[in-house]
Amino acid sequence: MKRILQISSKSKVRKAKATEVKSLKEYGVMDVDSKVALIQELIPLGLMHIEELLKEEVLKLAGGRYSRDGISGYDRWGRQRGSVYILDQKVPIIYQRIRDTINKREVPLTLYEQFQEPRNLDEGLFRKVLHGLSCRNYKGCAEAVPGAFSLSASTVSRRYIEASRTKLKEIMKRRLDVYDFTAIIMDGKTFGEDEIIMAVGVDMKGNKVPLGIIQSSTENHKVIREFLNDLIDRGLKYDKGLLCVIDGAKGFKKAIQEVFGIYGIIQRCQWHKRENVISYLPKGMQAEYRRKLQAVYSKDTYEKAKAALLRIKAELNLINESAVKSLEEGLEETLTILKLGMHKEMLRSFTTTNMIESIHALVEQMTGKVDYWKNSNQKQRWVASSLLHIEQRLNRVNGHRHLAELREALQREIEMKAAVGREAVAA
Repeated sequence: MKRILQISSKSKVRKAKATEVKSLKEYGVMDVDSKVALIQELIPLGLMHIEELLKEEVLKLAGGRYSRDGISGYDRWGRQRGSVYILDQKVPIIYQRIRDTINKREVPLTLYEQFQEPRNLDEGLFRKVLHGLSCRNYKGCAEAVPGAFSLSASTVSRRYIEASRTKLKEIMKRRLDVYDFTAIIMDGKTFGEDEIIMAVGVDMKGNKVPLGIIQSSTENHKVIREFLNDLIDRGLKYDKGLLCVIDGAKGFKKAIQEVFGIYGIIQRCQWHKRENVISYLPKGMQAEYRRKLQAVYSKDTYEKAKAALLRIKAELNLINESAVKSLEEGLEETLTILKLGMHKEMLRSFTTTNMIESIHALVEQMTGKVDYWKNSNQKQRWVASSLLHIEQRLNRVNGHRHLAELREALQREIEMKAAVGREAVAA
């Protein structure tokens, strides 16, 4: 194993860092595909190793200079300018050509042909463009490989479109029957004149999984109903109960009730409810009632929170009846997680739509530099690509150790609703 010293000039004191590089003997026991995969991760050391490996292949075919230890009839036939790919950069190289003098033809170098394939090209370009790199500025942001050829703006754009189209297909066709979800969070994000509605599932281990997207002009219940039915067609299981965290949009509630029935237990976002209520109040009173409502939603039991909300309702009756109506609408649904008796650690994750709002913020980091949306497909490709790109960075939800308790509480709530339904039918 060789140790290569790299000198850092970031500070006044120059420090040497040691980087371990495999020797050619260590590479020798590996198959060609493995060598290619490993070497393409070494920038710029990869170029040095490519040249060494090409020399080894030339020695095996034609032997050493002025020797006869190669394959009979195989001779060196001049040197040729060419290029190889290291990650997504095309790098110039000079390589030795071999001639089969018996059959009068050139002998291709296997390794050279392997490195002619841009194995990680689309994925590499995809990551760069997704992180806000303009296609036309790609040339100036090429990786620091001496003498690298940059790609044209049109080539970058074309390959990014192909890569992001694959990402869109992946998220829209993703099978959901392999997951055991206990909650889903839904919300919309505006792109131009349209809205992209996203859904994120939380499995029993607390992992966040993007379920899919749908484009709509509004959060219309018919659109959302179609979206939920598509999730079911792809295997979404809801018969054990799903906690559905949504904002105040009526379209979400109606669609959940139509598609999931008693198995969809709705938790309204407390943050949205608070802001909706205080929007009816004079500006001089908004800060006071924002604090009061926040204190209510910080209670640790359903009974305490409900009693405090009723006291605030009595106060608002004397100030603004429209604010009272806003508070009453969906009041019980803002307390669902407390009514289920969940552990206080779960309140942070499941009483607001902050979970998906934070995902929106990460998507915005990657899509915010797009100042002109050409068409629907472009919007969906960018959103789908962003969601899949950030998925591995998402942390587990707070209180994930108590998700089994949530599952049991949801099932109790479903049984109670089913009993009430049976009683109503009997009556």
